[in-house]
Amino acid sequence: MRAFLILLFVVYSTTTYAQPKRLLLLGDSLSAAYNMQEQQGWVYLTQQWLDTQQLPLTIINASISGETSAGGLARLPALLEQHQPDYVLIELGGNDGLRGFAVAQLEQNLTQLIKLSQATGAKVLLMQIRIPPNLGPRYTRQFESLYPALAERYQLSLWPFFMEQIALNEDLMLPDGIHPNREAQPLIKQQMKRWFAQLVDD
Repeated sequence: MRAFLILLFVVYSTTTYAQPKRLLLLGDSLSAAYNMQEQQGWVYLTQQWLDTQQLPLTIINASISGETSAGGLARLPALLEQHQPDYVLIELGGNDGLRGFAVAQLEQNLTQLIKLSQATGAKVLLMQIRIPPNLGPRYTRQFESLYPALAERYQLSLWPFFMEQIALNEDLMLPDGIHPNREAQPLIKQQMKRWFAQLVDD
C-alpha cells in the first residue's frame, strides 16, 4: 500500500507540476499587436487558447514593430540567455523586404539567427514571409524562395505566412495596407493554434 501511494504521488507530481515548454517568438509588428492593445493581438489570444486547453506551452513574445533581421540578430543572444527557450519561432524579414535590403544580407542574418538558436539546443521554427511585388518579380522571387531553402538546409519546420489570405481582405487590414487590424487577430489565432498545438504533441 505504501509503495502504491508513493507511485501515485510521483505520477501526480510529474503530471501536475510539469513545466510548460517555452517558445520564443522573434518577430516584427505583425506579431507585436501593432496599433492595438497587447490583449487584442493574435499572440495573446493564442496563449489564452493554449491555457484554456491546458496545453503546456508558453509563448514569450519578443516581437517589436519595425524589427529587421539585423535587429533581431542583435537582440537574440540576450533573449536566449534570459528565457532559455525550447523553441524559437523566427518571424522576420518583412521589413528587410519592404526596404529593399539585399537578399544575401537577409540570408546571412537568418542563418545566424538559426545557428545561434540551435546552439542552445532550441528547436528552430521558421515562418515563411511574403512581401508585396513592389520591387519587381526577380527580387520578390529571390526573397520568398529563401525561406524554404533555409528550412531545407537546416532541417527546420517551415510555418505558413499567416497574412497570406488576411492581406487580400481590406476589411481585415489597417489603412496602411500592411498591418492586420483587430478584426483579423482572432482569424490569425485560428490559423496558428494548430501549429502551436502540434509542438505540444511532439
